[in-house]
Amino acid sequence: MELDLALGDIWVYLSASPLLHLTLTVAAYVLADWIFQRSGRKALFNPVLSSIIVLVVILRVTETDYQTYFAGAQFVHFMLGPATVALAIPLYRNLHLIHRLWLPILLTIIIAAIVSTTSAVLIAQWLGASKQTLISLAPKSVTAPVAMGIAEKAGGSPSLSAALVVLTGVLGAVIGTAVLAAVRVRDDRVRGLALGVNSHGIGTARAFQISDLAGAFSALAMGLTALVSAFALPFALRWVFGS
Repeated sequence: MELDLALGDIWVYLSASPLLHLTLTVAAYVLADWIFQRSGRKALFNPVLSSIIVLVVILRVTETDYQTYFAGAQFVHFMLGPATVALAIPLYRNLHLIHRLWLPILLTIIIAAIVSTTSAVLIAQWLGASKQTLISLAPKSVTAPVAMGIAEKAGGSPSLSAALVVLTGVLGAVIGTAVLAAVRVRDDRVRGLALGVNSHGIGTARAFQISDLAGAFSALAMGLTALVSAFALPFALRWVFGS
């Protein structure tokens, strides 16, 4: 009984420290990445997916709300900015290839973004999703901060959009390479574009595991998809669903 009380006191003390949840986040990812490496880098054991599952279980068992968790783990969120900027390095290294293919790349990204958004919204509408859900689903393939801004501006739910963005990224990273292999896509430039335009940052991380070339094209696709969507999608959603 005394041991239980002591452990309870220790947990109360630790849970009040913002470093706890930062440490848990880093430890969960390190464990997930170790499992990923031991599995032979199988997409099913994607470290992002595995670490999310581990953290969700921990938060549920300890009955920790998201706001408390985020207060400690927000440093990881802050580092998303520098990490995104750092993607300019592989882009610069492959600038000569991108310069030669700028028109096919631009057309591919625009068409892919339209098809991705339209197909998701039509399927969800066919399944009976509400208007707010449809608006929140539309920017699912855009990086989370942009998707949340689009959803809020168009009348959707930013939190739902964020969740759908993460789900889309994880699914794309897990099954994307398998689908591309099944349709015999071998060119790293094409694989990178496909992952970036559909699975944003998580897909880009997966693309870098394929090669630096795939990662560079994925980063380009992710950035241009976010740019195009940020300007065009709010107007398109208002036109389709009304203000």
